[in-house]
Amino acid sequence: MCMPREPRFAFAEVNGITIHYAAAGNGDAPLLLCLHGFPEFWRAWGDVMARLAGRYHVVAPDQRGYNLSSRPQAIEDYRTRTLAKDMLALADRLSPDRPFILAGHDWGSAVAYAMAFARPERISRLVIANGVHPWCFQNAIINDSAQRAASQYMNRLCEADAEALLSANGFAKLFGMIEKFSAAPWLDDELRAEYRAAWSQPGALTGMLNWYRSSPVIVPGIGKAPGEAPVLALTPQTAGVRMAHLVVWGENDTALTPACLEGLERFAPNLVIRRIAGATHWVLHEKPREVADAMLDFLD
Repeated sequence: MCMPREPRFAFAEVNGITIHYAAAGNGDAPLLLCLHGFPEFWRAWGDVMARLAGRYHVVAPDQRGYNLSSRPQAIEDYRTRTLAKDMLALADRLSPDRPFILAGHDWGSAVAYAMAFARPERISRLVIANGVHPWCFQNAIINDSAQRAASQYMNRLCEADAEALLSANGFAKLFGMIEKFSAAPWLDDELRAEYRAAWSQPGALTGMLNWYRSSPVIVPGIGKAPGEAPVLALTPQTAGVRMAHLVVWGENDTALTPACLEGLERFAPNLVIRRIAGATHWVLHEKPREVADAMLDFLD
């Protein structure tokens, strides 16, 4: 699958680890840092970044645990604050003198939000594509039956045999997870080979799953009492989005229901939501032109 503008690749030593990243566009242009989710790697943003490279220095890293970046094996190495420090350090390396634009999809949105809470002065604009603010996600899991049902897989990924389950038969179950949330015609043979190579890196699958194992989000069983949910203690003071904020939302997402957007305006007063009809959770692959256009409209 050939992209219109082929990326360059590099490594950076940040926060005590090595981060591999893809970059496109002029290095002197404003930095646009794009964070992938599970079970992807930098390639999640590939078709979008190619359309943004004429105006921005677009950088899509492999986050900690993924593909060619460092893959520590301890669960505590994947706490959200650590993941956020990785990406803030990378941004400081690439754009030390001016704020940068930040984008995240899926799990990348969790890191992006944590960065926005911790260092708002460094981020000029925040873009989220089918991702969720932590308070809104936890609230939806507890109070929306469809979201609670959709999130049950998170508990399964925390179990000790998850690596063996997902890697069996050429990662059949992991590909099945992608295709469970929608038909994925974009996942052609060439791209499948890229993903299989990324997942086959030594220790990568454990690193990827440790994002779930370290998560503070609670997913109660169907029909079970929710118990204590510390994430709901977040407030607009502790978890507010101070910069202008765009959410690009594929309307046919079954992994994240519309309930995940409820209450977001309380945390993000300068919020724009752009809904994309006919797109699912994998909106970056399905509608890269529409995503890029929405981002350019917002950033302009």
